[in-house]
Order: sequence, then C-alpha cells, then structure tokens
Amino acid sequence: MDLELRHLRIVCTIAAAGSITKAAGELGIAQPALTAQLRRIERIFGGPLFDRDRRGVQTTPLGDLVVARAQLIMPAVAGLLDDAARLSGAGRSALPDQVSIGASTSSILAPLIRRLTESLPEVTVGTTASWSADELALELGAGRLDFCVAGVCGGSGPPGDPGLEWRTFSVDPVFVLMPEDHALARQTEVTLADLADAQWAATPGDGCFEACFTQACVRAGFTPRSLYVADAASCIEMVTSGTAVALCQATRILPGLVTVPLKDAPLRWIHMIGWRPDSSVAPLADAVHRSVERAHADLVGRSEVYSAWLTEHPAFGPAAEPAPTSGVDGDLRAITPTV
Repeated sequence: MDLELRHLRIVCTIAAAGSITKAAGELGIAQPALTAQLRRIERIFGGPLFDRDRRGVQTTPLGDLVVARAQLIMPAVAGLLDDAARLSGAGRSALPDQVSIGASTSSILAPLIRRLTESLPEVTVGTTASWSADELALELGAGRLDFCVAGVCGGSGPPGDPGLEWRTFSVDPVFVLMPEDHALARQTEVTLADLADAQWAATPGDGCFEACFTQACVRAGFTPRSLYVADAASCIEMVTSGTAVALCQATRILPGLVTVPLKDAPLRWIHMIGWRPDSSVAPLADAVHRSVERAHADLVGRSEVYSAWLTEHPAFGPAAEPAPTSGVDGDLRAITPTV
C-alpha cells in the first residue's frame, strides 16, 4: 500500500485527539475500521506510531517524526491546490452545483446523502439505484451519471470502460442472512458446509455469481440444493419465512433476521467509487470519495456483528487492499452478495 495524504491526516487526527475512539468520531470512521487503517499505516512506516494504554494513545519517537513532517506537508499541499485552482480557473466557483450518483448498494444512499450534505452543502445531489454495477458503469461512461458507487466480486476488475477511474474504499467479507430462530443463528461463525442442506436465495448479479458460489460450495464438500433468483424483497421474504438462507453484505441489518460470518471469510466483496477523470465533476472526486468512506463507515459502525468481526480481521474493511484472485478456476474468494 502506498502512502497517501489521507493517511497523514489520520495520524495527525489521532495524535491531536489522544484517543482512537475520539479520532474515529472526528473522522466519521468506525473505531475498529480506524484501528485497522492505523495498523496498515504503521506497516508503511515500518513501526508503531503510537503507544496505547487505558488513558489513550501517545506518539512514539517515530510517531513524533511523522506528525511533525505531516504538519508541514498537509498545509503545503493545500496551498498548492489553491494556487493551482486560481491559475487554472478551476476555483470553487467553477465547480458544478449538482452531481448525480448511482449505487448498486442501495443501503449506502441514505448515509451518503447525509455525509455529502455535510461536506458539500452547496452541491445538490441526485441519486439512482440499480442492482447491476455494469449498468451503472455504462451510465457513468455515457455521462448520465457523475459518480458510481458499485461492488464487484473479489475476482473481478472494475466494471465498465477502462477510461473510468475507480478507487476501492472497502473490502468486505460476505456473511449469511438467516432468521433469528434458525438453528445456527446464535453461532459466532459458520462454514458453508454447515449449510450444506440449506436452500439459497439470491438477487440477480453481474458476472460469475452462480459459478463462483457453486464452486465455493463444492470446495466445502457439497453441491447447493437450490439457488432461487428473485428481487430483494422476495429474497428477504424467503429468508424470513425459513424457506432459504441468503448471502448478504456484512453491513446488512434487517428486523427479525441475523447476519452470521462465514469461517475464514471464503467470499469477499470489493466496494468501489468511480468517475470520469475528464468530467467537470472530477475536482469533487476526493470530497465525494471521503463522503463515501464515511457513509460506509456509518453502516459498519451500526452493525455490532461486523464491527466485532473487523476487530479480529484487520485485513478487511475500509481501505483494505483487494487481494488478487484468479476467478472461477482459482482461489475462490469472490462472490456477489445478494441481499
């Protein structure tokens, strides 16, 4: 992972707050996710930046060096951007006052609108939702969307035209959605093999959904009995009634249903934001990206199951590095979450 300006901002915020928890609140990131990010940043610098105790955190000598240099670098970069904007005529007044955002994960739209309203109060936001990341990417490439928040299988690349710019903002595991009274609902984790006799429900998905799911089950020692493909409401009804279980995003919360992690996280889901780098809204990309990260962190923070799981699995979550996979015929750690 390469060092980015946002990493320096995180370190400075933690140092000023004196607490991971307080810094997480200021940054709009769930505490487990911020802890995971800090571990990755410390790996970049080659050592711990903070000493931790019950009272909070204190910078190490290495941390003192990083904070001191960061406090010089960040204002310099901000000044550079301001000067460049003045010279290029791309100042704040030239920015668009309206953006359109498409999302293949509808649950992120509400927290995203709130976060965008906080960071870009002068910009009007229009939204659209579609289960198909490919469809949204086509709309993005055609200029009918300004930004696209999409998810892809762990073994897939970004959707749409290669001329689009994409950034990963989280790599999440896939959990299982089941009724509260299911025999396995109180388990801290389950294996696919534990559900060998289950029937499965899924919404339509792009790419290799059925092949990936089937081969993942075969590797677990069984062939799935069924895979009912239906709209999201019908899938939820099948799970609620006990007819089927479903694969779901780790942040999913539904009344009367529970999400249960899969042991060893055999399936993963990459969240990305994309835009056209030559578009008039491209100068807003960093601000929108930060808002998307915070919106996703809001979803993570409200899920006790996923937040607790992330504490033990820091390689996942916000800003995690997508692990390379080789698709259907390789190491199967990819699948489209269905609900």
